[in-house]
Amino acid sequence: MKLTTTTQVTVDGVMQANGGRNPDLDPGFERGGWAIPLFDDEAMAYVDQQYQSADAFLFGRRTYELFAGYWGAMQPGSGPIADALNSAPKYVASTTLTDPEWANTTVLSGDLAAAVGELRSRPGGTLNVPGSGRLIRWLLEHDLVDEVNLLVCPVIVGAGTRLFPESGPDLALQLVESRSFPRGITLQVYRPAGRPQYAGA
Repeated sequence: MKLTTTTQVTVDGVMQANGGRNPDLDPGFERGGWAIPLFDDEAMAYVDQQYQSADAFLFGRRTYELFAGYWGAMQPGSGPIADALNSAPKYVASTTLTDPEWANTTVLSGDLAAAVGELRSRPGGTLNVPGSGRLIRWLLEHDLVDEVNLLVCPVIVGAGTRLFPESGPDLALQLVESRSFPRGITLQVYRPAGRPQYAGA
């Protein structure tokens, strides 16, 4: 399977609380909900298709618990995202989660690199990683990502957790697709391409 990450980010790289303010998950963060007003029918159709075309999903624990509490509580026929998430196999990277209640969930708690490598070696289409910024950074650092989908929203939030911190490993990316949607969201699809090249002095 091809491991693909899908992340909504602001122009300044923030990924926190894209869907709305949640005082339990993001205490003190008042700038949540920045993505929803910018989604039009075309952008939403793209997101729906990303979920519907995935053969399985991989989560970090925090995103998994958020999704399980929201999408996992929905009945069949609630919508394309809920139906895709509730019917497909789900894998969650966690050393603390032991008894997941969301159906079709497997906890990856041992050698994560080996477990993800085994999933990638299976025949099939896409292993999709929604959100899960900390996990995405770890996967990229360990060369386990095949494709990076960024939905860049035309807004500067000015605060919040960013997909990539101020310091970390460097990585070259090859742009394989780019498109824009009516309200200004742009899609950028990248493939990791090793270390960047740096110009001399």
